[in-house]
Amino acid sequence: MSSPLLDQVRTTARLRHFSLRTEESYLHTIKRYIFFHGKRHPAELGAEHIRAYLAHLAVEQQVAASTQNGALCALLFLYREVLRINLPRIEGIERAQRPARLPTVFSRDEVARLLGCMHGQPWVMASVLYGAGLRLMECLRLRVKDIDFNYRQLIVRQGKGATDRVTVLPALLIGPLQQQLVAAQALHQRDLAAGLGAVHLPYALAEKYPDAATSWHWQYVFPAASRSIDPRSGVERRHHIAEGILQRAVKQAISEASIAKHGSCHTLRHSFATHLLEDGYDIRTVQDLLGHRDVRTTMIYTHVLNRGGRAVRSPLDR
Repeated sequence: MSSPLLDQVRTTARLRHFSLRTEESYLHTIKRYIFFHGKRHPAELGAEHIRAYLAHLAVEQQVAASTQNGALCALLFLYREVLRINLPRIEGIERAQRPARLPTVFSRDEVARLLGCMHGQPWVMASVLYGAGLRLMECLRLRVKDIDFNYRQLIVRQGKGATDRVTVLPALLIGPLQQQLVAAQALHQRDLAAGLGAVHLPYALAEKYPDAATSWHWQYVFPAASRSIDPRSGVERRHHIAEGILQRAVKQAISEASIAKHGSCHTLRHSFATHLLEDGYDIRTVQDLLGHRDVRTTMIYTHVLNRGGRAVRSPLDR
């Protein structure tokens, strides 16, 4: 489905520097909203129609609370930023239930077994997730300039909430990451020899610094094995490795390590936080390393420490 309205949504999203994933998610939501109301133009609809659609998602579609909240954000963006329509406060929304679940955490032995079943580049990336507490996409989007070997730190650019932060670079990963950079630089030199080698740059940096796109320090640490066509610009370039490659490698390692938990790449980040708290680091330090805005988000890891519920020692253990 293509229309002037959707083109306008796409243009506005890019002017706001939304990621491609967010842009596609918003377009998908807006399309479904339009079809739900019989293909009527959103300008003819209002707050009550948004409320009806969100209730449909919660009651009939039974979507997760995060999905419903994402749909609300997309529709508010449509009306406020694209159509320039000020909506009244949307109240009385039938909310999807947000289950109160504790995060799955691997024990130290399980992490060791999992990483022991991985090799090569997937092992390096999974080790970065656990050793530095990175989210999956934060790891994949690392650039050469974001690794500081001297100070043993990683700089996470444009993390969740469009914020930057600094986290620890494990000493164990210095050698493997240096080897990874050698391999990545060989790919970059090959691309330059082919008259290519320009990487995607955020915002308007490509116009401000014309040579930055081909410079080494802007390249991805974990580049894709082959070049592809940028869906926005139509330019052939080498992007970072696809997220599914690491996700499948971690899933396979969990199976091979006989870990009886439903884990994923993000479980390694949960394990990073929990193990730091077990080692006695204060919660504010862990909050900064994870990039949480609110310490209450970090406090959930205090409930999964290996010291019983709410860190209480059972009298039976005495």
